[in-house]
Parts: sequence; structure tokens; C-alpha cells
Amino acid sequence: MNAPRVDGQTERLIAAALAEDAAFDDRTGAACIPAGARGHARITAKASGVVSGVWLARSVFDAVDAALRQDWRVADGQRVSPGQVLAELSGGLRALLAAERTALNFLQHLSGIATATRRFVDALAGTGCRVVDTRKTTPGLRTLEKQAVRDGGGDNHRMDLASGMLIKENHIAAAGGLREAVARCRAAADGLWVEVECETLDEVREAVAARPDIILLDNMTLEAMREARALTPPDIVLEASGNITLDNARAVAETGVDRIAVGAITHSAPALDLSMRVTAASEAAGGA
Repeated sequence: MNAPRVDGQTERLIAAALAEDAAFDDRTGAACIPAGARGHARITAKASGVVSGVWLARSVFDAVDAALRQDWRVADGQRVSPGQVLAELSGGLRALLAAERTALNFLQHLSGIATATRRFVDALAGTGCRVVDTRKTTPGLRTLEKQAVRDGGGDNHRMDLASGMLIKENHIAAAGGLREAVARCRAAADGLWVEVECETLDEVREAVAARPDIILLDNMTLEAMREARALTPPDIVLEASGNITLDNARAVAETGVDRIAVGAITHSAPALDLSMRVTAASEAAGGA
């Protein structure tokens, strides 16, 4: 998998994160580590999961000291197990420790999202149903978090309010009805897909008649989802959302929906447990 490009927005994010941590004013490092000290450090996994954000962590270390040597043993999207080495790093010891927390914060957070996504993907294996994310992301980190979903094997829903048209209950109320809302969006879509949220089977019937690209089944029972599948022609994508967990995801998929939307994979994914330890240090300019 090709690493995402480090663009200006990512560079600014890294700079802001390093500034937030005062990475270039590490008082402990300056007090404890001689200016010329060099060292070797190793990043390892302490739990099983899927890695995401290697390219970003690498960029953090580069931003602190471009002379640091980095040997990454894993790629984004790769499964790891406890004790597995992710990276071997060497160079200025002060720089290694100054970059450590910011690099690991990104790597652990994004790997947590990729791991949570992969668990849903694995739960749906063989059903033909896909896992998609939502816009329930950390402000400022959406692009990174949605990349982590892809690294975990999931798909992205719309990136923002301009990249797709999702008609929800408030839009329906404002437009004066479901069919009218779909008609207005169709007229203004300009190539965008149109999706409409339904909470009842009557709304599904109305939506089918209005012909959106996607129908979203919100918080429906399994029986209602099966009925909705029978009512909906195959050229309209059927999506389910609302209270979908690992425990019930497969049962939802087996109703015949095409995909499930899970906000928890971004907004509630626990960080993957990773650590960085210094394995060698030397005050000699040419050491380590």
C-alpha cells in the first residue's frame, strides 16, 4: 500500500503537535543527555492489531532531526503481534526522545482505528457486506483517521458535507417530505450520490419510489432490515447504521444489506499499545 503524501496540511499538523509537546525544548532530555550523545531505540507492539500511520510517525522523527536513521519493519495495513518490532531507530539521543511521544501518539491512535476496523471486517468475512466509517472523527484528523479505516480494510463514507448528499430527518422536515427532499437533492447533485435515511419500512417504500442511490436503514431491527432488503431493488445500495457492534454485525450483514456504517471505529477506538525503548546509548559522536 502506498503511503499517503505528506502535504502542507500534514506538515502543519506535525509542527503543531511538536510545538504542543515543546519537543524542541525538552528540559529533561537537555539535563540528562549530553548534547553529543547518540543512541538506538526500538518501537515494539505490546498488543495484537493492525498498523496505521507509519508514514506519519516517520515524518515526525524527520521533522525533529532529518539525520535520524529509521528502519521500519512494518507497513500500514499490516497485522502485528505482541513483541513484534515495528522500527529500529538510531541517531541523536535527544532527538529520538523529543520525537517519541508525538510519533507514538499518532501511530497508536491511527493503529487503534485500523485495528477496530479490521475486527469488523473480519466479523463480516464471507457475507459480501462492507464496513464504512462516518464523519464522527476527531476535528482536524479526519483525513488521517479515514486513511486508518482503509488501512484496516474498511471503506470511507463521504469525506465531508460537500462530497455526497445524505438526507436525514431534519432535511426531510425542512423540505416538506422525503420524496421532495430526494427530488431537490437530485436536482442539485451535480454528479454527487444521493442517500436518504429511513427509520421505518413505510419510509423505505417511499424512498424506493423516489430512487436515491443509497438508502440508509437507521436503528432498524433485523426483521425490518430483511423486509427492507426485499423491498429495495439491487441497484439501490442498502446501508445499515445505529447500535451496530461486533456482537451483532454479522447478523446485520446477513439480512442482505450491502454495507454497515460504524461510527465507533473512529470515535471510540482504543489506541493500540506500542512502546519505544532505548536499547543502546553512547556519548561518542560516532557511537550507536
